[in-house]
Amino acid sequence: MPQLAENLPAKPAGGRSRAMDVDRYVSLRIRQRRIMLGLTQQQMAELIGVTYQQAHKYETGINRISAGRLYQIAQALGVDIGYFFEDVDPENAARSRNQELMPQQRMLLELARNFAAVPNRKYQEALCNMARALASPEGRD
Repeated sequence: MPQLAENLPAKPAGGRSRAMDVDRYVSLRIRQRRIMLGLTQQQMAELIGVTYQQAHKYETGINRISAGRLYQIAQALGVDIGYFFEDVDPENAARSRNQELMPQQRMLLELARNFAAVPNRKYQEALCNMARALASPEGRD
C-alpha cells in the first residue's frame, strides 16, 4: 500500500502549514457523522471539551486535529477512529476542499437520523418496504 504522505501536497513555504487534503477529508467525515446524529456544532464542542469556534475549525479543516482529539471525537460520535479514514483517497480528498454537503447528502443524513429515531421496529420495516417499493422500476412513474 503506498504511503499517503507521498501523494499529498507538501507544506507551503512560508512557515504556517495548511491542513493537508486527508485532514480535510477527516473533517468532512466528522461533519457528516455529527449531522447524521443530529448534533449541533455547539453540542459537539461540549462533548469534546472545546469551544464552538474550535469545533467549527476542526470541521472545516482550518485546524488540524491531534490524534488524542480525534480519539475523543470518535468516542463522542460513537465510531472507531478508522471511520474517519474509510475510503480515503488523496486524489478524491483534494476535491473535498471547501466542500459542503450536497442537498441530497443532507436529505440522506436526515433520513438516517429520523429512521433511527423511530422507536417501533415494525414502523422501521414498513418504511424500508415503502422505500424499496418507491425505488423499484414499477414505483417510478
